[in-house]
Amino acid sequence: MIRIPLRRLTLAAALLLTAPVAAQMPAPVPAEAPAEPNALPLYPAIKAPKASTENWMRFGPDLVVRNVTVPTLTPVLPDPAKATGAAVVVAPGGAFMLLAMEHEGWKVARWFADHGIAAFILKYRLNPTPADSGQAAAYMGQRMAESLRDPNAAPAITEPRATQDALAALRLIRSGAAQWGVDPARVGMIGFSAGAMTTMNAALEGKGADRPAFIGYIYGPLLARDVPADAPPMFAAIANDDALFSNHSYAIIESWRTARRPVEFHAYERGDHGFGMGKPGTTTMGLLPQFRDWMAMRGLLGTKTAP
Repeated sequence: MIRIPLRRLTLAAALLLTAPVAAQMPAPVPAEAPAEPNALPLYPAIKAPKASTENWMRFGPDLVVRNVTVPTLTPVLPDPAKATGAAVVVAPGGAFMLLAMEHEGWKVARWFADHGIAAFILKYRLNPTPADSGQAAAYMGQRMAESLRDPNAAPAITEPRATQDALAALRLIRSGAAQWGVDPARVGMIGFSAGAMTTMNAALEGKGADRPAFIGYIYGPLLARDVPADAPPMFAAIANDDALFSNHSYAIIESWRTARRPVEFHAYERGDHGFGMGKPGTTTMGLLPQFRDWMAMRGLLGTKTAP
C-alpha cells in the first residue's frame, strides 16, 4: 500500500478542484443537477441511461460534476450585433475525475459571448469515482497525490474518451456553423488543466479540418511533445508558482517553436494552479483579454495582422 502524507493529499485535492492551493479547502457538498436546457448530446444515436450517473457537488461557491458518461456541448452565443464569427470550445479541468463547470466553464463561456465570440462548453466523459461525495473526495485526492510523485513525468491520470469528445464537438459545431453564426474555419478550443490536456490532444491527434483551428493551453503540463508541421497556432499560459507543474520547463513552447508553428506564451509571476479567469491581485486577471487580443492579432476576429 502506498502511504502518502495528509498534507500531500490536501494539496492534491486542492489542485484537483482547480482552487488556489493557498485557499482553505472546503468540504464537498452534494448538489442538485442544474438545468441544462441548451445542452446538446454529442452522440444523439446513443441513448442516455434512464437514471443519470452524474454526481454534482459544490466546493465553496462553485459547482462541479463527476461521473459524466453522456457528453454534451452547450452553446453560449453572443449578441448577433457584435458576433465576430469566431468560436471556441471551452474545456474545464478536474484531473479527468470531475469538471469545474462553473469556475472554468460557464463563467469563461459567458465572457467570450460578451466579447463577440461564440462559446461551446464541453462536458466530456470522465474516469469513474465513488458516488458518495466524501468517499469521492478522498479517492480523487489519493489518485492525484500518487500522480504527483514524479514531477518530470506526464500526469498518469488520462481519459482518451475526452479527446474523442473534443473532436466530436468540433465536428458538431462546424456542421451547424450556419445555425450558430460561426465561421467553420475559425473554430478553436481553450482548455484548463485536464481540459488543456484534452485541447492539446485534439490539436495533435485530430486530422486536417477535424482539429481546432487554434488553441488556448491554460496551465497544462509543459513537457515536450512531438508537434506536426501543420499544428494549429497556440496561446499558452501558466503561473510560475503553479504548484502542480512547478518543476517543469517550458519545453512545450520550444516544441512549437521547433516545428515553426505560431505560439504565444504568458508565464505569470503569481497565480498558482487553477486561477481560471484570473486570480484577483495578480496579472493572471489579464488572461482572457490577452487571449482575445491574440485572436484579433491573428485575424480570427477581423482584419488579419499576423501570418
